[in-house]
Amino acid sequence: MKQFDLSRRGLLKLAGAAVVTAAAPVPARAADAAATAKLFYTEAGKGRNLMLLHGWTCDSHDWSFQLPVLESRYRVVAPDLRGHGRSEVMPQGAYTPDDYASDIEALISTRYPGQTFIVAGHSMGGQIAARLAAKRPDLVSAVISVDGALGFDGDAAKLFDKATETLRTTADPAATASALFRLAYDAATDPALKRWHARRAQGTPAHVVRESWAPLFTDAGQVGTREPSADFCKRLTVPVYHLCRDPAQAERMRPWFGNAKSKVDVWANAGHWIMQDRRDDVNAALTSWIDAL
Repeated sequence: MKQFDLSRRGLLKLAGAAVVTAAAPVPARAADAAATAKLFYTEAGKGRNLMLLHGWTCDSHDWSFQLPVLESRYRVVAPDLRGHGRSEVMPQGAYTPDDYASDIEALISTRYPGQTFIVAGHSMGGQIAARLAAKRPDLVSAVISVDGALGFDGDAAKLFDKATETLRTTADPAATASALFRLAYDAATDPALKRWHARRAQGTPAHVVRESWAPLFTDAGQVGTREPSADFCKRLTVPVYHLCRDPAQAERMRPWFGNAKSKVDVWANAGHWIMQDRRDDVNAALTSWIDAL
């Protein structure tokens, strides 16, 4: 396995980012920051309700290779999360996983009252989906986590700790995001996809990039790494389908999900965007699992 420099210096070198001596303080949460954001989303198809959530610094276009197939079988809602894509950019201090989940909760409750959704999420979106399922199992009937921000340990968790420090001090958080992405690609990942991911990070507001990361993995209340992640996943009651790339992670996580319909699969020959690198295989796997629920 290729070894990466997990030191702060190594991560900064990868990012090519200029670092300031101290991070600018995040102002106190604005009075209206707790309000839900106005989300851009698309809806198409008929059948079971399925919502697709993208990851950190991305947007709903991440699911472009899934939408034609999924929309032919289900009613699919694909939003851009707050601060991302075409959705509303909220003030500083409003980018915790609970903030993101509250927007999706409001979207379902107001636009689809009395209905439930299977919620699929990639990366950060996977953790948001799981958090919403834990909070509102009456709204979320099942969770699909595509290399979701859950269950990390070991070197990955150490890297995330270093990334938190860097993001809080760097003048260019998008460069740090791009550096992290480069560590997560497969050798066969299309270079055009890599450039797309980097350009979107550059186009995401700096405070959104900076503030969304640590609550996922390192701040108090995080559920992305180590024991807090295990404890959180064990409390989920809905079926969970978790797709990941690390066999050790999959083996560790399989006992965490108590619902009999839950499943954890290892996906080789794919980078972090599993659904883009192996689009046809992922489409088949998702539809098979959903139809068996």
